[in-house]
Amino acid sequence: MNMAGKPSSPPWLTLAREIYTLSQAGLAYSKNDFDLERYQRLQEISAEIMAGQSALEKEAILESFSIQAGYPTPKVDVRGAVIRDGKILLVQEITDGRWSLPGGWADLGESPQEMVEREVLEESGMQVKARKVIAVYDACNFQPLEFWHAYKIIFLCDILGGEPTPSYETPDVRFFDPADLPPLSQNRTNQRILDEIFAHFADPDRPTAFD
Repeated sequence: MNMAGKPSSPPWLTLAREIYTLSQAGLAYSKNDFDLERYQRLQEISAEIMAGQSALEKEAILESFSIQAGYPTPKVDVRGAVIRDGKILLVQEITDGRWSLPGGWADLGESPQEMVEREVLEESGMQVKARKVIAVYDACNFQPLEFWHAYKIIFLCDILGGEPTPSYETPDVRFFDPADLPPLSQNRTNQRILDEIFAHFADPDRPTAFD
């Protein structure tokens, strides 16, 4: 835990991320073949550290590195908070069977508002209008920790229409009472996020939370 009481990254993950960031920046900007070779080796070392501390294979990690071209920046995860009759909309994740706010990794070519409204519709069948940014979180403070540094943006959304409808990514979609929540997919949605959502719903003037 850090001083704020939030989960902190283990030293090996912090170092692996830093080595990856240095190597990725070097590969993006260096024009010297010898330097490029060294930066490539740093990337391999980062992948070896990650593979040694997880169930992932080094080759799979390097393949993931290869599609992260250019200067390394955090990824963005957008989530939509939709409340009806005091209950929160959650979708079941096909990957782990647990539940989260509808949303996911941001795609290129869309504004944040467009992204979250589309994600909510695709994953839950609910047509919504993003009304307010509730919070911007550093996803490195969430468990289980992700290898990639990411920011998580939570939008409070108004319902325009639709009914809860499963998708190929989300086999079940329901509204849940905050006192009777299902098992949460913790790296996607946790209790801290839900508490902040209901606090904003109760107090429209509550300022945006951020790390």
